[in-house]
Amino acid sequence: MGMDYKSSGVDIEAGYESVELMKQYVKRTMREEVLGGIGGFSGAFSLAKIKDMEDPVLLSGTDGVGTKIKLAFLLDRHDTVGIDCVAMCVNDVACAGGDPLFFLDYIACGRNFPEKIAAIVKGVAEGCVQADSALLGGETAEHPGLMPEEEYDLAGFSVGVVDRKDMITGENIRPGDTLVGIASTGVHSNGFSLVRKVFGIDNREVLEKYYDELGDTLGNTLLTPTRIYVHCLKAIREAGVTVRGCSHVTGGGFYENIPRMLPDGTVARIKKDSYPMLPIFPLLQKTGNIDEKIMYNTFNMGIGLCLAVAPEDAQKVIAAAAATGDKAYVIGEVVAADDAPNAVFGGNTKAESRKGVELC
Repeated sequence: MGMDYKSSGVDIEAGYESVELMKQYVKRTMREEVLGGIGGFSGAFSLAKIKDMEDPVLLSGTDGVGTKIKLAFLLDRHDTVGIDCVAMCVNDVACAGGDPLFFLDYIACGRNFPEKIAAIVKGVAEGCVQADSALLGGETAEHPGLMPEEEYDLAGFSVGVVDRKDMITGENIRPGDTLVGIASTGVHSNGFSLVRKVFGIDNREVLEKYYDELGDTLGNTLLTPTRIYVHCLKAIREAGVTVRGCSHVTGGGFYENIPRMLPDGTVARIKKDSYPMLPIFPLLQKTGNIDEKIMYNTFNMGIGLCLAVAPEDAQKVIAAAAATGDKAYVIGEVVAADDAPNAVFGGNTKAESRKGVELC
């Protein structure tokens, strides 16, 4: 008997089956701008509506889920990491003031188990629904011999649009502006290499342990999907608030991400006790004996978005966030670098730019 693709480890029939299973989920994400159905070589999306903008600017974001997917392997739960993948991309687009239009995903797996792939795409589709974004296409690639059969990796990218006059650039931030933090749902999708090391996560039993302080198992807490802030930011815009700066707090925590929205010579002064800390973070710090600076330089510490707004707009932001089910808190203010003796400069920016974070 001659050789074929299946004997080399790639199951084309399984690929067909996974596509059929995922179609029901993809349909949930369709927007009127989507042209054609599933199965073409490329996704088509009408840009007719963009003609109404004065100066449309396309925005894009790409990311993956990182080693958080290791927890999905151990618990054999695959319908949440897709939400994380979408969130990591669309939140970046929304941070610039844009509306995500469509999303594409890429799944690389050791072996195509159709039900598992469909569960992953179910999560991706749910994330797209939460972001009002069409799941326009994707790819599932079998990599036999390169990846273990039970494992996969997941990544994607988002394309959005904003009128140039509505872009959030940070250039108008000034000392005296108020910092509003929008709550995260947990660790989100960053820092999991450290999380796994702290708790010794190498088997299912570790994740199934119940913690009184969490009110849940470790696995359920850690697999909580990344919050998607698209609706929240849209509600803030519709409340008439001009967001001067917006930072998506991801890998690198406060110290790396918040300065990215600041103009040179300014510091974000943040009061650590200004919002309720999610219990997973003190548990992480205590269990791993982690220095406080490392915690704030690795994790979101309960704040998924940090906004800079005029002081008189802070309460409007909090009310608009509440209307979309998000909790927002005044967490600090912008100050001149010369007035922040304890600021930490650097992170994702050059130290000489004198933009940083001061925790108090």
